Parts: sequence; C-alpha cells; structure tokens
Amino acid sequence: METISKLIDGCCLGNRTDQNKLYQHFSPKMYMVCLRYANSREEAEENMQEGFINAFTNIKKFRKEGSFEGWLRKIMVNASLQRLRSKAKLYPVVDLIDDEVQMASKEEILSHIGTKDLLKLIQNLSPAYRIVFNLYVFEGMKHREIAEMLKISEGTSKSNLSDARTILQRQIKALYEIKNEKINIL
Repeated sequence: METISKLIDGCCLGNRTDQNKLYQHFSPKMYMVCLRYANSREEAEENMQEGFINAFTNIKKFRKEGSFEGWLRKIMVNASLQRLRSKAKLYPVVDLIDDEVQMASKEEILSHIGTKDLLKLIQNLSPAYRIVFNLYVFEGMKHREIAEMLKISEGTSKSNLSDARTILQRQIKALYEIKNEKINIL
C-alpha cells in the first residue's frame, strides 16, 4: 500500500482512488471513535461519513507536522459533537443517590466487563455525561479544554465526569451482579 503521505497528496489533488484508500485504511478506527459518541451504529456511521467529508474538504489544511490519524480523529470527534449539539441540549441533569463509591484497578474492571458491554453502557449515558467522559478519558483532554469546547464551566465538566463514572460503576455492578467489590471507571 502507498504511504499515508502519498495518499494525502493524492487526496489534496481530489484523487478519488486515494480518498477511497485513505478511507479504507482509517475507517475502522474512526468508526470506533464515532461509536463512543453515538446512540446507535447508524448514528456512528453518519458521524463518520460527515467526518470524512470534512476531512477530504479540508485535507489541504493538514500541515504534515503531526499525526494524520490524530488530525482525523479530532475531525471525527468534532463531527460527532456537532451532531449531538444539533439534536439536544448538552446539560440534562440526572439525579444520583448518594451511595459510597469504592475504587478498584482497571485490570479488575476489565476482568469483569467486555469492550462491547462497556461501549453500550457509555452509549446509554446522557449526552452531557457521555461527551465529557469520552473527551476526558479517551481523548485525554483537560477539564479546562472541555469547558472551553462545550462552553460550560470547568466545575460542570468535573461534575459530569464524576456523575458519568458513578453511573457506569453502578451499571457495571448491576450488569455483573458484583457485590462488595471495588469498581473504578478510569
């Protein structure tokens, strides 16, 4: 296969074959990124398609200074967030009962839950919680960056992350009927 750099050059010239090759190479990873923000597979596919359209439209702006995959990933996240913004407000509030949440290692969690189960639980979070959780945990953003991006306060970002973790912890415990075990979600 041609190098990514040559495919990018071809895409800059509007070469459909190179666009298709680049799409085929990156679509599995980008689909997984979009799936974390979507409510369904169909919505994730739509987000990914919109992201690739944006990427091919703006590919000349890629300066080849960093990772193309990272640049493309950011476009996919933005496409997913744009769809969520257009669908509903990002600030629903979920009442949480004040239970003590205990902690455990990532290894303990992974021994109890599969990737598909975790993805489904994340998809069931409210949009506000899901977005902050994904941006913080999977994209590695700081609360300050999340707050600026979503136009919310840092405190709201921190609160949404905490609530998302609490909800996921409870769902994992219920799903696997885990009793008296510590669960920590990232």
